[in-house]
Amino acid sequence: MLSPELLDTFSALLGEAAASDDREPTAMNLATVDAAGHVSSRMVLLKGVDERGFRFYTNYESDKGGQLTVHAQVALNFHWKQLREGVQVRVEGLARRLQDAESDAYFASRNRHSQIGAWASLQSQTLPDQATFDQRVARYEAEFESQEVPRPPHWGGFLVEPDMLEFWYGAAFRLHHRVRWNRHGKTWTSRLLYP
Repeated sequence: MLSPELLDTFSALLGEAAASDDREPTAMNLATVDAAGHVSSRMVLLKGVDERGFRFYTNYESDKGGQLTVHAQVALNFHWKQLREGVQVRVEGLARRLQDAESDAYFASRNRHSQIGAWASLQSQTLPDQATFDQRVARYEAEFESQEVPRPPHWGGFLVEPDMLEFWYGAAFRLHHRVRWNRHGKTWTSRLLYP
């Protein structure tokens, strides 16, 4: 559980980023580990944050979905270089699947084209050519014509429950200000780090 202070600090920074000229203020790097210990990272979009943690959605059968199934420990990194002298927020914690009802509600709010894409894309698998994907899109457009698009069973959300947050504020001459927060049960403690 995020403390009110941590949630307020993060939310204020996210609000600043959204008010700036950042095209994707909710973009975050997600780092995962597979069963062999190989690390992967990619950009995903934050789709919600509250006292429970940070939410994003994906195909459960994608590379990242498979990695999250075998190794739930993840790291997130937000980087808003246009804020102040640059701001980063680092997060570490466990990723757990969201309840179906929460994934259903988010999926229902998505653009219809994105909903169709969730059915058509065999995410992370080899695509022989663009025509194959176009055919899959057309297939699901026809299948769900004139009706609501249901959430695919292989698609849904994850909640990252943090046990560490670091707020990194850039400064001139690389004299950055770093505040690391660690969770101990229900309590959070902070300490400063050298830049």
